[in-house]
Amino acid sequence: MTDQTWFIVALVIYFAAMIAIGVYGALKTKSHEDYMLGGRNLPPAVAALSAGASDMSGWLVMGLPGALYATGLVEIWLAIGLTIGAYLNWKLVAPRLRAYTEIAKNSITVPSFLSNRTRDNTNILRIAAGIIILVFFTLYVSSGMVAGGKFFVSSFGGDYTVGMLIIAGVTLLYTLFGGFLGASYTDVVQGLLMFAALLIVPVLAIVSIGDLAEVAEGIRTVGADNLDWFGGGLTAVTFIGIISSLAWGLGYFGQPHIIVRFMALRSAHDAKVARRIGMGWMILSLIGAVAVGLIGIAWFSIKGIDLPDPETVTLVLAQNLMHPFVAGLVLSAVVAAIMSTMSSQMIVSSSALIEDIARLVFRKGLSEKMLAWLGRLAVLAIALIAVSIAFDSEATVLELVGFAWAGFGSAFGPLMLLSLFWRRLTNYGAIVGMISGAVVAYCWGQFLSGGIFDLYEIVPGFLVNLILAVVISLATYRADTADDKEIQEEFTHTGEIIIQGPPAKS
Repeated sequence: MTDQTWFIVALVIYFAAMIAIGVYGALKTKSHEDYMLGGRNLPPAVAALSAGASDMSGWLVMGLPGALYATGLVEIWLAIGLTIGAYLNWKLVAPRLRAYTEIAKNSITVPSFLSNRTRDNTNILRIAAGIIILVFFTLYVSSGMVAGGKFFVSSFGGDYTVGMLIIAGVTLLYTLFGGFLGASYTDVVQGLLMFAALLIVPVLAIVSIGDLAEVAEGIRTVGADNLDWFGGGLTAVTFIGIISSLAWGLGYFGQPHIIVRFMALRSAHDAKVARRIGMGWMILSLIGAVAVGLIGIAWFSIKGIDLPDPETVTLVLAQNLMHPFVAGLVLSAVVAAIMSTMSSQMIVSSSALIEDIARLVFRKGLSEKMLAWLGRLAVLAIALIAVSIAFDSEATVLELVGFAWAGFGSAFGPLMLLSLFWRRLTNYGAIVGMISGAVVAYCWGQFLSGGIFDLYEIVPGFLVNLILAVVISLATYRADTADDKEIQEEFTHTGEIIIQGPPAKS
């Protein structure tokens, strides 16, 4: 068989496995809460790998190695910022959010939790949060489809539209029926696939070159500053550049498709085990991605092979160093990275539409079974809208990926921290902070970036949200009301659950 035939065989096996897992998830889904949150029964390992896979997307397999190949170790600051942010998210947010969301009227979405936590009887907070999630995640899903279509063009020389529809169709199938469980279980397979690819490829590249000394020499031969954390010449990093890269870590506190995994854990005490698994996976995967990019500099130079697109460094190395079938599995890892994020975003978007908007409109008369099917219809509708946007292969929606991370981090990040660790957060403080943070992040990124304002928009957006939420909350806080007493009791109860520790084994 030709190399391309082996690639296709590997992809077909991968797609079949994803659909099979989706069917398994569908058989396990009995209610609306199962479809949206897996019945709050996710084991730590599944939650950890699912959060990691849905977080990293194609950036881990293509974006980061490509950036390092192009400019050297100066790109490491972004990975450091994300690692710190992910650790703090697991450490601070995960256990309290798991406990608090169940105590606060069994909230199963981020908007419903913020609304229940602050007793927002106006429903403005919940609806506004739902709309923010729905709009930007629909565009985010579309960006994944665009990436999938372009992947098929670059890997197989095929048609963009066909490739985009295949990626969209398979992801839709297992998400539509498997729901949250289907997305989470497929994330585990996808996370392991990405993990294996990023660890095996650099080892094979080192063996192909000879040893680490030759690798280091080859990297320096191409560029003397390639192994300098601060770069040099045109690639030198500024202080603001370092702050902007590290600030990506702030985004973790407000990413709905990640923190919803915390809410789905079996208990708050499972967060500790999940954190260790998740951070282990993330750190080793990032080391692998960094190694692929740096070692790729030496390998392509020594072998005298031209690499027109730096982001394909992982794929081209795999195709040159592995059996075609195994290389096909590495190609599947790229598809996995794209699909894992898309499926998670579809579920969160569906929950925003059904749980946070439709349920408020209809209020009564919707059974759990009806809600689950409405959730599936919402996934289908979101996917169709995303596909219609992605039909344009030159769509600028990919530019919204960085904005979406900053937007969600700015809109929800400060509120998640305040709602979990500050008793006096009010609904008015949360509403003003959330909307202001999102608007500032958008305006900064669109109109003020560059020059003295060349700072990642999540920094001003996050700070404005935090400051306004605190100031407005202090101005509108009313102690000793019936709602306040309930809030204080729930806050105290959440803390007691965390302090008590896991129940003793019988």
